[in-house]
Amino acid sequence: MQTFNFTKMQGAGNDYIYVNCLKTTLQDINTVAKTVSDRHFGIGSDGLVLICPSDKADFRMDMYNSDGTQAEMCGNATRCVGKYVYDKGLIDKTTVTLETLAGIKTLELNLDTNNKVKSVCVNMGKPELSPKNIPINSEHDRFIQEPVTVDNKEYLITGVSMGNPHAVTFVDNTDGIQIEHLGPMFEHHPLFPKRINTEFAQIVDNKTIKMRVWERGAGETLACGTGACATLVAANLSGLVGDEADLLLRGGKLHIKWDKQDNNIYMSGPAEFVFEGTITI
Repeated sequence: MQTFNFTKMQGAGNDYIYVNCLKTTLQDINTVAKTVSDRHFGIGSDGLVLICPSDKADFRMDMYNSDGTQAEMCGNATRCVGKYVYDKGLIDKTTVTLETLAGIKTLELNLDTNNKVKSVCVNMGKPELSPKNIPINSEHDRFIQEPVTVDNKEYLITGVSMGNPHAVTFVDNTDGIQIEHLGPMFEHHPLFPKRINTEFAQIVDNKTIKMRVWERGAGETLACGTGACATLVAANLSGLVGDEADLLLRGGKLHIKWDKQDNNIYMSGPAEFVFEGTITI
């Protein structure tokens, strides 16, 4: 049995349970992640995020999906970590480095008139397009608008890694997607050896994309920062949008920019506290 304090936060509706592990350590983290994430018998979230010390950056983020599996990265979670460490006085600078399993991310914190973080811009790094590094079981140099059969229907898929694997497919109407049915089929398709996060994207205009996301290990979530970045990259490579666009997710809006000079993806969006408490597991 263990008792610990937690903070629930959300970025565009992508909600996680955050635990300050700078001086404490949780045991049996996989079970803890599943327990706190349960929306009926736990706190309710898309997963668990531990804020830990780092010898490479200001902080380290360890994150777990709602099924207890560890994940490499989450863009919405990085923004929330930035707000957490600044608003709680754990750091006094507005440029924060964060170690993740997908590398070190740099966060630029934007403050309001009360000196609280109102939004965060994250350098999400360079998009990975090589199938072997995403990974996707393909001999192609890139996997762009490639036909893939799922549930007896052909979809054109673009593969992108933003530290975690994504498959982006463009549809006419995201509202009409049977995501609870299709999501698991994409996630566990033999083409994807480490499973896949799937984005169903609808082009609104050349600066706006509407999308829904099925996250491996979590199901449909209201937002996915890395998924929004992957979708912008896929849309740009397909000639559907320019180098930046607003991504409209079920939980809110993210602005994504692909800086072709440094080949980095920049994501800007909100981060909010929901509530805090103490739980015994």
